[in-house]
Amino acid sequence: MVVIVYAIVSGMVLAFGGALGWKVFQLVKAPRDMPLRAVTLCLTSAACSFVLARPPFARLIDAVGGPGAPRLVQNLLVLSMAYWLMCFYLHSAAADTAAGTSRARREALLLALAAIGLTIATVAAAGYDKGASFHDSNLSDPALALFYLIANLYLVYALTMALRWTCAYARASQRPLATGLWLAAVGIGAMAASCVIRTVLTTLLWQGSTAPQAVTRASSLIITIAVPLFLIGVSYPGVVTRIAAVRLRRQHRRMYRQLGPLWELLNEAFPEHTLTRMPTKRWRDHLMPIGIHRRYYRRVIECRDGLVRISPLLAPAQEASQDQPKWADDLADQLCAALHSEQSQPASAQAVAIAMPSTPSLEDDARQLAELSAAVGRRVFAGAQQTDRESETS
Repeated sequence: MVVIVYAIVSGMVLAFGGALGWKVFQLVKAPRDMPLRAVTLCLTSAACSFVLARPPFARLIDAVGGPGAPRLVQNLLVLSMAYWLMCFYLHSAAADTAAGTSRARREALLLALAAIGLTIATVAAAGYDKGASFHDSNLSDPALALFYLIANLYLVYALTMALRWTCAYARASQRPLATGLWLAAVGIGAMAASCVIRTVLTTLLWQGSTAPQAVTRASSLIITIAVPLFLIGVSYPGVVTRIAAVRLRRQHRRMYRQLGPLWELLNEAFPEHTLTRMPTKRWRDHLMPIGIHRRYYRRVIECRDGLVRISPLLAPAQEASQDQPKWADDLADQLCAALHSEQSQPASAQAVAIAMPSTPSLEDDARQLAELSAAVGRRVFAGAQQTDRESETS
């Protein structure tokens, strides 16, 4: 059981850290993005609430503010999380920034009233408050009952509003954003349901009735599951996008290397086709995510420019062998022969289409060129072996 709890806590810490770190990174690049700022503050509030509830920090807050202070701080942060979640949708749905800011300020007033109510209830219960959690608190006491009623009612309101907006955005979105929004909606709905349960339990216990202990603990379990699910939903679109970006970088890096033999052959023949570029440090060009894409596109364009330049010398043979299965091998032979002939500068001749893909796509064009490049590489390798054998013979 201890291992399971430790695994859950560790997973939540990783979820908090990953989601928050990614949003902070995005916010640094776009500090004026109000929806991004709101969701970053939402995750920051959730992370602080989780961290400050841990025993070392809770004991420190207890020593400074008394037994009820850790509970007050944690609940204020949870309320803040719900408020910033609403602000994310307010800024996203508003037609202009001023409208979203105006509505967010009105919602901030309600948050401030709830925070004042929680503070007053905590101070009122200071003489006998032991700082227990919800399912261990004496909710027959009016101050503690008022504390939980204020917190849960505000959360029900804020989470219900956020849930409505989340579902609306999820229905209007495409994957992977829609998948992430639906996951977040389930998490938000579960948190709202838990708050409704706690509101009912608080009212019953305040009136002197009894409530099954299993129901009380079930509300805590729902929260434990709902918060990580919400974080997963918020992080899911970004994670999927990053995975796709990594796959694309790997694909471009592989294609860049495959185009090497053809590019070297054409670049040696037509060095003037090398695209000019702004000077940059080589290590930075390799480390930046966009660096491999830039080099890949440059190589595809330079290969295509070289083929256009030499295409008039290849046109007759290319037309005869275009439909053959081994077109790349035949074209590679013609290309090597044309580049080493005395007529390798057909500047005034009419260019023709050489090694064109069946669809007008850059990626398909690159694959077509890569197939030709592989054939060129085999011929260059065979030529090098032949030269070595002649050297040994002589």
